[in-house]
Amino acid sequence: MAGGAGAGRLSDRQRLAWLRLIRTDNVGPATFRDLINRFGSAERALEALPELMRSGGARRVAVCTVAAAEAEMEATAAYGARMIAVGEPDYPPLLRVMEHPAPLITMLGVAAVFALPTVAIVGARNASLAGVKLARAFAAALGREGYAVASGMARGIDAAAHEGALSTGTIAVLAGGIDKPYPPENRGLYEAIPVHGGAVMTEMPFGWEPRARDFPRRNRLIAGLAHGLVVVEAARRSGSLISARLAGEMGRLVFAVPGSPLDPRAAGTNGLLKDGALLVTDADDILAHVAPLLGRAVPPADALDEPPDFAATPPPGDADRARVVEALGPTPTGVDDIIRHTGLHAAQVFMILLELDLAGRIERHPGNRVSMLYEA
Repeated sequence: MAGGAGAGRLSDRQRLAWLRLIRTDNVGPATFRDLINRFGSAERALEALPELMRSGGARRVAVCTVAAAEAEMEATAAYGARMIAVGEPDYPPLLRVMEHPAPLITMLGVAAVFALPTVAIVGARNASLAGVKLARAFAAALGREGYAVASGMARGIDAAAHEGALSTGTIAVLAGGIDKPYPPENRGLYEAIPVHGGAVMTEMPFGWEPRARDFPRRNRLIAGLAHGLVVVEAARRSGSLISARLAGEMGRLVFAVPGSPLDPRAAGTNGLLKDGALLVTDADDILAHVAPLLGRAVPPADALDEPPDFAATPPPGDADRARVVEALGPTPTGVDDIIRHTGLHAAQVFMILLELDLAGRIERHPGNRVSMLYEA
């Protein structure tokens, strides 16, 4: 990624521009990457945003202001937290190489914990006593072996995992702003993690109150942080299964603890085992699979897709945009398939999708796929 990633620390001016770009409506990690690759820097991308949004059919054009970004940076610093950009030395290494990493994370605590090999442990909020005990024991054993433990600081299994690894290093990922831990009863745990050498992190703005739709984004970060993800207890429909699915899509190891078929909290984990998850009953089962991965080199931060050559073709016209829109539907479609179907140059399709994305009209999916969003 041009414009700072992999090139040391951002300057204050670059960090402000990055923050403005990622805080602009409809700019997520994938769109951020595409904008930087297309325009070379966040500052130039910000200049181009209004016209791109209008070309994509946006009804409202609003770019995050300098004042708003400066206010967030000041509030973050006053709180004792700091922002880390992808490619900077303290950015979590596995998170950096996931598909579409968060351009900026806000972190409270000790960044050194990110350098430890990491295992995520997640599970039911209404966990059984046995599940809580097992999650705490897993985390403590992993910590003694030099691993960090990541989780989402929710009730039940998440909290037990953090507690078990509190003295050795744990990473809590929030669905809200760095100053908005959830649930409120885990405030003491939230405050203890940085004191004991761990870290609390988020990609959300300072002051952001977590909403239901923010938790899948948090789960994505949890999965991306770790070499493997352990699900201790999970109902058939639960956020933990979303985390497991995301971990599998990223090529991470997925572990599950078996449970009684009579316990609904084991329905999800038993289902994962049927789908090929690794069965785990103690920490040694986890270590036996994760330890061999640690000798593998982490790809460099710049290992991203090369953007198409925009100088090779004229900018797209309205007829080109209509062809791409017509090719899209609610089912995720590969960008390469769109290029072949429309017969347009890759750079033209890339630009049209970028415009539609900024206008809030498409959704990105893993594997370089997109789908059209339709108003209800």
